[in-house]
Amino acid sequence: MGSRRWQERSLPFGLTRTARHLPWWLQESRPARPRVGVAATTVFGLLLAAAGSSQEVDTVLFRERVNGFTILDQAEDAGERRAIKEIWAAASPARKKALAEKFLMGFPDSALLSGILDIAAKSSIDAGDLARGIRHARQSLRMTPENPLLLVAIADAEATLGRLREAAVDAQEALYQLERFDKPASIGEKRWERLRPQLEATGRAVLGRAALADALASEGPGRLELARSAVDELVRSRSLQRANPSTAYLLGIAHALLDQPDQAAANLADAVRAGGQLAERAAVHLRRALGLPPETTSAELDRIVVSMEGPALHPPAPNRDTAPRENARYAGSSACRGCHTEIHDSWARTGMGRMFRPWKPEDVLADFGAGAEVLSDDGAVEARIGISDGRHYIELPDGIGGWQRHRIDHVIGSKWQQAYATELANGSIHVLPVQYSAVQGRWLNFWKVIDPPGTERADLGAFHRMSRATNYQVNCASCHTSQLAAAQPLRPVDFRHAEAGVNCEMCHGPSADHAEAASKGVPGGTPVRFAEIGAERYVSICGQCHMQSNLVEIGPSGEVNFTGRSPDFDRSYKGRPLNEFSAKATHRDGRFRETTFIGESFVRTACYRLGGAHCGNCHNPHPPDPERNPASLKHPDAQDRMCLQCHSSYGEAPELHTRHSAGSEGSRCASCHMPKIMHALLFEAATHRIDDIPDAEATRRFGRQHSPNACLLCHADRDDVWLARQLRDWPRGPDRPE
Repeated sequence: MGSRRWQERSLPFGLTRTARHLPWWLQESRPARPRVGVAATTVFGLLLAAAGSSQEVDTVLFRERVNGFTILDQAEDAGERRAIKEIWAAASPARKKALAEKFLMGFPDSALLSGILDIAAKSSIDAGDLARGIRHARQSLRMTPENPLLLVAIADAEATLGRLREAAVDAQEALYQLERFDKPASIGEKRWERLRPQLEATGRAVLGRAALADALASEGPGRLELARSAVDELVRSRSLQRANPSTAYLLGIAHALLDQPDQAAANLADAVRAGGQLAERAAVHLRRALGLPPETTSAELDRIVVSMEGPALHPPAPNRDTAPRENARYAGSSACRGCHTEIHDSWARTGMGRMFRPWKPEDVLADFGAGAEVLSDDGAVEARIGISDGRHYIELPDGIGGWQRHRIDHVIGSKWQQAYATELANGSIHVLPVQYSAVQGRWLNFWKVIDPPGTERADLGAFHRMSRATNYQVNCASCHTSQLAAAQPLRPVDFRHAEAGVNCEMCHGPSADHAEAASKGVPGGTPVRFAEIGAERYVSICGQCHMQSNLVEIGPSGEVNFTGRSPDFDRSYKGRPLNEFSAKATHRDGRFRETTFIGESFVRTACYRLGGAHCGNCHNPHPPDPERNPASLKHPDAQDRMCLQCHSSYGEAPELHTRHSAGSEGSRCASCHMPKIMHALLFEAATHRIDDIPDAEATRRFGRQHSPNACLLCHADRDDVWLARQLRDWPRGPDRPE
């Protein structure tokens, strides 16, 4: 389960851990209810409408096209669907709140629990029950922490209750997630253009309020620094949502604290003009800012206010790199081999180097022996497999009662599973649904395994249509080939790639200038050196292919998985909101189930968010022995070293922490903190939510299948009572090996 403990260690604006209380004259500025402007029909609720859809996994997402099915389709029984529809139809926040809480009681292990908790939280807040709304929100965010709409709502509610430390943390997280993710699919562009600035304005107002309160409670030079932080955030908020008297009032107070009377007066005058509960209090401070004598009447002040101009709101410009950008020149991986022979040859034997290749008999992993067939659940033949004239083929139904033979023109994958593709005369490539699992040594309809029932690509009888659903260029090439370009609109036949597989320049950037300079013995055109970049850029480059939620947009010259510029060659993707994916993407406790979300899993961790960990701390993309080390681990024979490089104290006596003998599997770091609960091509892989801690309550609620527990993966004969007892006193219990 997700934890928000990491956020409490990194408070914005130097906020202390002691809760700050607003001075009495700021307390009166607190609104009676949040101003976020997002009704209780949350993003999840909107997704229940006909326009709402849920995305399949294991396919590239283009922002221009979102495919899927309604989330309501994933409700498990008729009663659950009826209850959700009733919630959706409820008109008042109080009614919606009551129905959502009834659902939580009746379906406590629902796959849609996070979304229902979201509705319960927002409707509780809208009904005025802020504390209850915050409690529901915390539960929802434990499962789906990337929810900026909910984070903004509870940050505003917490500020209203004077819980400024919590409010500031949630507001800061909301702004971070607003930057990471695209708009919800069910909200139109025009509506989002209005809603997003409101969300950011509210978040920044909360941060400004918290910083101002802390400034007022501080002494010395730190006070002015906090006041300046408050002004920065409040100016940003007002520039996005000017007509907010509370923000104008707070900004006036902050300017006054910085001895800036003109700016203070301009903002306080706006608060007076707006009227309402703040006007009288704003008038008191406006008199002070203008230096008016106490006997100044309200009528005189009103005349002054009418004559005053509004404040000029110029938020600080974002800190962007203004270095010149050059057109990228690519050389291809072969140009790297001359100087980096050992690394190049290792890369060529890795899964990335062999991700997609034209067919060669020696590259085929599968058994194409005569008579091979794929059977349906009822024993009917769904596919026939074989070799004719030395060429591998797969036969699938032709839609009219016969069979259609598809020649294998390309192979995809080289380690645990291999897929096959056929190329049509027009240049479009289609991935055959029948794939071969090297782990299990058998053929299977792979998409039927990972897709929800009823989707097109899982139907072997529909493949003959050669639709967009099976097209390689659209769905796969962005992560399986290098320097992919396309034309607009998205026509599969117009996709072209520079090199098959994931080449050197997909990670290190365009290197033609570097190769030319090296050939002359001079420095120049240095590509990305991963030892010199921070965790955010590192993970972003890897995340180009290892984050399922990425929304790809075509560049001005048709660039798909690169920018065409140097040195910022890698795409900076927005993500599709994570609650819009198939329920198969996550376990019911919110942890990711599919390895296509391995990047999203990692960026949830404190290792990344606080510790600055990145992919290269544990992985070497071109290891010296890729055949023996298919996962490209940095220390394949001593895997605890990857954790101990930061957590060295645990290496001295691991049994004191693990309660298992030092040499046992139970004492391995990954056994508890990276259990194998992610579905990866018909085997279970380690979760990359590295700070994952076994949660007995989640397993009790959802069951072992839907909330797998690291302890019970080994101790399968134990029950939930034993699990809860073991975990309850683990941090304080006896330090003894088990």
